[in-house]
Order: sequence, then C-alpha cells, then structure tokens
Amino acid sequence: MKHGDPEKKQTKQRIVRYGMWRLLPKALPLLAATVFAVMAACAGRESAEQPSLPQQQPATPADWKPVEQALGKSGSMQPGDVFKVSLPRSDLKVTARGVQIKPALALGSWVAFKKSGGTAMLMGDLVLAEDEVTPVMTKLEEGGIDVTALHNHVLGESPRVMYMHVSGHGDSVKMAEAVHAALALSKTPFGESSAAAASQDLGIDTKQLDQILGQSGKVNGGVYQFSIPRAENISEGPADTMGSPVPGAMGLATALNFQPTGGGKAAISGDFVLIGSEVNPVIRALRDNGIEVTALHSHMLTEDPRLFFMHFWANDDAVKLARGLRAALDKTNSAKGQSK
Repeated sequence: MKHGDPEKKQTKQRIVRYGMWRLLPKALPLLAATVFAVMAACAGRESAEQPSLPQQQPATPADWKPVEQALGKSGSMQPGDVFKVSLPRSDLKVTARGVQIKPALALGSWVAFKKSGGTAMLMGDLVLAEDEVTPVMTKLEEGGIDVTALHNHVLGESPRVMYMHVSGHGDSVKMAEAVHAALALSKTPFGESSAAAASQDLGIDTKQLDQILGQSGKVNGGVYQFSIPRAENISEGPADTMGSPVPGAMGLATALNFQPTGGGKAAISGDFVLIGSEVNPVIRALRDNGIEVTALHSHMLTEDPRLFFMHFWANDDAVKLARGLRAALDKTNSAKGQSK
C-alpha cells in the first residue's frame, strides 16, 4: 500500500472514531459535573447579588389607632398579629332554654384586622336582631364589605337572633368606616364594656375544666371561655392563588364557653371548627354526651382547607359537659394546650 493511500487514511479514521466512542461513556459524567458546577456558581453569585425582600414588620397597637377612631371602639392585639375589636350585644336580652344569655356566651359581635401586604384583611361576626339584618347587609355591601354567611347559632332563643359573617380586603380605615356605618343602623352599643375580673369566682371548678380540656381558659363577662386553634395552617383567598394565612384569632379557633347557671351547672355554647371528615365523628361525640348540635354551616367562602362550623348547646353539670366537649375535641386536629 503506497504512502497517502486513501484506504489507509480511512482505516486510521475508523480507528480514531472507535477510540472516541469507547472513551465517551467515561467522559460524560465528568462533563456533566463540570456543567452543573458552573451553573451552581452562577446561581450562587446571582443570589448573592440580588437584594432580599424586606420583611413585613409586626403591627403595634399604635398602628391601629386610626381603625379604632373610624370604628368608634377600641380593640386589642391578639396572637398572630391580629387586631380585634369586640362589640358585645349587651343591649339584647335573649333567653334560650330558660337561660338568659350573657353577651360573652353567644352574643359577642366582633371584627378583626390583619396586615396583608400593603393592605389589610378583615373578618368578623355581627350579632343582629331580625329587623336589623337587611339594613346592615345593604350598608355593608355599599361599603365594599362582603357578607359570607347569615344564620342562627342557637335554638329556641327569644327574641330571635341572627349572625352575619363578613370579610374584606383593602384599606383598614375605610373598612372600619364601612362597618361602623352599617352597625349604626343597628342598636349595637359602641361604649366601652367592663368585663368581669379574671379572678372572679364563677361557682364552677374552672381548674378542673382546664385539666379535662387540656387548655387554659379565661373569664370574660361572667363566662369561662376557651379558644383552641386548629393545628394546621389555614389560608383564605382565590383557589388559583396561594391565599393569605388566617390566624385562629380571626374566628378560626374552636370556641367553648361556660356560663354558670347555679349548683355547679353551666350553659355551654360556642362552635367547633372542623374539616369535612371530622363533622360526623364530632356530632356523635357530642350527642353521646348529651350535648345538642344547634347549627352546622360555613362562615367563609374561599378558605383552604374547607371548614365547617358546628354550634352546640347544653345546660348541665359543668364538669360532665367538659368531658363531653373533650371527647369531641379529641376527634379534631386541634392545637394542644394553646388556649388563649
């Protein structure tokens, strides 16, 4: 074969190609590692160069002074950076099952605010007489406040009472002004109310109630109250967004209220905050312990997970009823020992 023979060149080329193919499997991992290292270095450099977003500062009572002025009532900070204003219907004299209901048992209107980005979130529950429902609802809608539910909480009460749940997003002062304008069409008192002292003897064994329920209650207006948030995170907003987180202090905590009725007895009312799979187990636990279910419904429109609110009533030995409530509470995904 002569020098420069075409056949010899082709043979050399085939040998070179064959060697490269044999080396390729060994070279690929090294090549991939090099590419990933370069990408990681670039990403780290970009991350270091990019300024972090500022954290939203927690609100202080002073931040909510304009809201208090617009609403015509002072409020207080609650867990979860929530500002809550209580508006008990002390003007209403309501009797249910022979018990005159104290405002703290089942007649407590309230609205709560929380910062949400550059605006605020509003939620509330307004206690209304039947003839107040339509004018208040009309005024709320005119003011841009959404009505999310309207229903009963107790049974057989006299006079009839309705509960209107509300929601809003926007400027906190404007929302407060809208709520005030609506409630001005009712007889809701705006004066400051004096709650009973925390050391008041209610005539029921509150320490035993704490022990049974595994929570710490508090005295409010002659009623011993427990507020028990759910263990999971709850958000509210359109289904195609992440939604805004909603703390338990904005009406998403199970409320267990004991109003003493003499002889160690108490009338109990409130509501359990439940996901769908918990509804019937809780119903059975309450009914097995002589506690009446008085209402089951929603309070919100776009929350995640979907929640149901179950209201109840009984008037019996307070310790016995606490055990029944604990049996129902154990059927729920509630936070342990965090009552406020």
